[in-house]
Parts: sequence; C-alpha cells; structure tokens
Amino acid sequence: MPFNVSKTFAELPLRPETIEALHAHGFIAPFAIQEMVLPIALSDGDVIGQAKTGTGKTLAFGVPVIERVIAPNDPEWVDFEHKGMPQVLIVVPTRELCTQVTKDIEELASNRGIRTLAVYGGRAFEPQIEALQAGIEIVVGTPGRLLDLSRQGQLRLKQVSRLVLDEADEMLDLGFLPDVEKILANTPNRMQTMLFSATMPGDIIALARRFMNQPIHIRTQDSEDEGAVVTRIKQHVLRAHAMDKIEMLARILQAQGRGPTMVFCRTKRTCQKTAEDLMERGFKAAPIHGDLGQSAREKALGDFKAGKSDVLVATDVAARGIDIDGITHVINYQCPEDEKTYVHRIGRTARAGAHGIAVTFVDWDELARWKMINQVLDLGLAEPEETYSSSPHLYEVLDIPAGSTGRLTKSRPVVQQKALVEKRVEKKAESMPKVERTRTRTKKFKES
Repeated sequence: MPFNVSKTFAELPLRPETIEALHAHGFIAPFAIQEMVLPIALSDGDVIGQAKTGTGKTLAFGVPVIERVIAPNDPEWVDFEHKGMPQVLIVVPTRELCTQVTKDIEELASNRGIRTLAVYGGRAFEPQIEALQAGIEIVVGTPGRLLDLSRQGQLRLKQVSRLVLDEADEMLDLGFLPDVEKILANTPNRMQTMLFSATMPGDIIALARRFMNQPIHIRTQDSEDEGAVVTRIKQHVLRAHAMDKIEMLARILQAQGRGPTMVFCRTKRTCQKTAEDLMERGFKAAPIHGDLGQSAREKALGDFKAGKSDVLVATDVAARGIDIDGITHVINYQCPEDEKTYVHRIGRTARAGAHGIAVTFVDWDELARWKMINQVLDLGLAEPEETYSSSPHLYEVLDIPAGSTGRLTKSRPVVQQKALVEKRVEKKAESMPKVERTRTRTKKFKES
C-alpha cells in the first residue's frame, strides 16, 4: 500500500475512543509503517513488520490490539467470560523498552478502562503479582520475568488472543529466543501474532514460520536496504586519541544549538567513567547501563526526559527503547561493533522529521572496524581526519564557540574562596553561644 500523508486515523475503522486518544496525543495521520500494517492487523491477520527503530512501530501494533481488547468500560464486558485475564501480551527485549511501550499503550487505552502492566526484572515480584491478581487486560514484559510469573501460576497466558514480539532481532542478540519460543508455546489461543524487527536474521524467519499463520511481510521503503542511514543526520567521523576523547567530547557538548545529547559507549565501565568525568567538568550528565539498579536507570532516563540532565551516556543494550524526540546530537564515544549498531545509535536523533548531528570517535585500533562499517553503509568516510581537542577544524565543523575549554565550571579565584570561607565562619559564629563566639573570634585573631 503506498503511503499517503493525507490519510488520517479518523478515516480508519477505529473506535471513537481510540481516535479521540490518538488526537489528544497529537497523532493525526499515520506514518508509513502504521499505514501499511493497520489495515492487515485490524483484519486480524498475522504481520511481520520490518522497519528501523523510531519509525512508529509501537502505534502500528498498539492500535490494533487496543481495538480488539474487551475493556471494563465496554458494553461487551458484562457477558465476557475471562474478566481480568490478560488478553494481549507484548514481549520486548529490555526494561527501558518495556516501560516506553507500556506508557504509549496506556495513553491510548486508559479512556476505555483498559488496564496495562509492565512486567520486567530488577523489580520486586509482589507489586506485579498484586496487579495481575486485581485484573489486567494488556501485559508488556521482558521474556525472563514473564516466564518466571507464568511458572509461578501468577501470569495466566491461556486466554491471550493477541501476541506481539517487538525488536525481535534484539531478543535474538540477547539470547532470549528460547524463552520467546516457550512463551509462544504457552499461548494456545492466539488469534493473531505480530512480529516487528529492524532486521530479519534466519533464526527470526524460522521462528515466524513455526509460530505464525501465513504472515504478511511488510517492509517500509527505508528498510529495504538494511544499511540505509537517515539522510537528515549530518555525520562526522573523527580519528581521536583515547586520552583526548573526554576533552573533545566536552568541547563538542558546547556546540551552538546543542540540545539533549546521547553519548554511546561499548562497555559499562567506560559509560560510568565518561558520565562521571562530564559531571566533574560541570555538565548535566547521567549514565545508564546494565550494572545500575533498575531504580537508578529509571531515574536517569526520567531526568533526561524531564530536562534535568541533557547528556545521557549509555551502552547499546540499555539504550534500547529510549524513544525521545528532540535529541540533537548523538556521539559515539567508542566505535560501534558493526553497521547495524551504528545505524541504531545515530537513529536516536533526527526523529519526527527533525534533523540531527552524529559524531563518531575512531581510535587508531578501531580503524579496521570503522572501515568495514563505512564500506557496508557506503558512507564515503573511510579515512577519518586526525583530530584533537585543539584542532581548528573541530571547532569549525561542529560550530563550537572559539575559546571553549573542556569545563563548564571555573574555579573561583583564591581571594574569593578565602572571603567565602570567612563569611561561612562568621555566619556559624553568630549562631554560637556568646562564650563560644568569643573563643572563636579570639582564636581567629591569634591565627591572623
């Protein structure tokens, strides 16, 4: 089906409540993947949707499953036999994606009384079990926690009629495919299965053939070439020395027009250290990686979304599901492992029709890996220019103000520091009893 930007959600056969919720959250016309998936999904057909992250896949499967749920506020609820049992199951690879998808679903489903629950590890079982016992229509979860709750008998999957696998290729990469197969086998009454993935490795195709019923494979134009890179992203590749990277990064973060920024690292250790170095230099940075507790990860992501921090330093796994509009810069602090990771990283910017800037640091020992990425994607950037934090062309191409240094905060002059200390001592002395105040002033006089 060709994409027609004039088509609106109001023209689709949707419930008035769904259309109202879509409009209330600013969704008027569907994106390409949504327009192609919705007619098939609304007809209860199985779908394989292939599109890179950030193209609107959540609405593509979210709208159809919400339409088919029998909700507490619906007239059919009175005669519904399976009240409170999950009707829809959405399986995702990471905790961050789980919370993001749950939020998107809740925004569209709450006006019909549909109850949605996010189920993932790193959190106590009890609140999730209590919510399931109270009754849930849509469950969004990661494979491990879903299976744990299912084995405990707390998550009943027999009445699930709609099942969605989101980011299936990432679940394969993380080793979740056996768990996904068990979940599929435990949902015997599935009437519809939808699978969404940026790429289609052989194992994912085999999974689809085994568990799906004559699925229709939909591929957006941007995904026909897996190496296609968003044209709205201006890409810079710089050959950088490991000892100078943090200084270069600090100066790039002072570029004109720089807004919320994501910095990607390959390892958890580098991610944590980079975030700490940036904070010490005066930047509002926060790390997000697998070694952090779930509450710390959620706080870091929440602060970034709320604008309390404007630099999010992340590993690739932790960054899955971070779908935030307005990110202006993506910086690859360490060269990505392959072209798919590169495309996924830089795709965090230039969303919703905006433009963005991507900067990749390539160390000397990473040149071979970068050349392979460049060759596959045909970027024409095989020979990154040798760059240091003091290089004039760094300031020029990234629009960094002249004179910018690697720190935002400057130390106070010694005279100001001394005056500040004395002021604090005087203030403390005023709150002392008269005898103690006299002793303090006498001591200060003797020292002078």
